[in-house]
Amino acid sequence: MSVLIEYAMFPTDKGISVSQYVARIIKLLEAEKVNYQLTPMGTIAETDTLEGALSIVQKSYEQLSPDCDRVYSTIKLDIKKHGEKMMQQKVESVKSKL
Repeated sequence: MSVLIEYAMFPTDKGISVSQYVARIIKLLEAEKVNYQLTPMGTIAETDTLEGALSIVQKSYEQLSPDCDRVYSTIKLDIKKHGEKMMQQKVESVKSKL
């Protein structure tokens, strides 16, 4: 199974620049050894299970919760029962057609 999660999560009560808070989440993904791609509008990560993807969301929130009173998040999931390395394959498929 391959689960792609694209999500953005940041506090809304910390001013205009929230990069230091996003960096906390990226450090978490690196510590958890999650394959991810940071984009200007969010982060894409790949896990083997739906539970793993949802766990990333929970752990990301826990990184912000101690000192953020309001956290905004968007979440999109792409769940494929039979497959792996979907994040890489989807990009390569498009590039092969250019």
